[in-house]
Amino acid sequence: MYRIFIVEDDEGIADGIAGCLSSWEMEVRKTVDFRKVMEEISSFDPHLVIMDITLPFMGGYHWCQEIRKTSSVPIIFISSATDNMNIIMAMNMGADDFIAKPFDQSVLIAKVQALLRRTYDFNKASFTLEAAGAVLNTNDNTLSYNGSRIELARNEYKILLVLMENKNKVVSREKLMEALWETDSFVDENTLTVNVGRLRKTLEAAGLKDLIKTKFGVGYILEDQ
Repeated sequence: MYRIFIVEDDEGIADGIAGCLSSWEMEVRKTVDFRKVMEEISSFDPHLVIMDITLPFMGGYHWCQEIRKTSSVPIIFISSATDNMNIIMAMNMGADDFIAKPFDQSVLIAKVQALLRRTYDFNKASFTLEAAGAVLNTNDNTLSYNGSRIELARNEYKILLVLMENKNKVVSREKLMEALWETDSFVDENTLTVNVGRLRKTLEAAGLKDLIKTKFGVGYILEDQ
């Protein structure tokens, strides 16, 4: 049974989410003390966190950063602040997805289930992919290059996997969005742009500059040089 932790100060919304997830046989816990969010998350050890941006005492961005210091647990932000800046901020802070309020519960459960499948599906065969001297290991989601082992965030790994599987071919933005979220519906394209930008920074820090090239109006390409 998957454990879901909800960080939402609106009791009506929190109860609605909890009821929806519980009906799908998930174990749900809601924040009790908004000054002790990290303590409660550590105690519950959830498989996924659903978090509002605007919270008492400290906002969702703060808690997302705190979580990312010690955990890669999937985080979905929910918020009525749906301007592009808030979406970009959420993804840059380490969130895995963003849902705008008000939302349909069927959309919420679809995104939660998709993210859980992507994160905890351990039945996939292990293999490696190579391009430009870098080796991607699908067993532990890491990249090896010049003797260094590079840890990849979940979405960074997903993007790189698709690009390496299709190296020397242009991959459309739609295909990448489907790989990340198993649908191109309900997804703002800025979210993909932010994730690709984050991956590029990770690769550049490892010495793999310009590995991913943009084909404007089409998508991205990873060239095996």
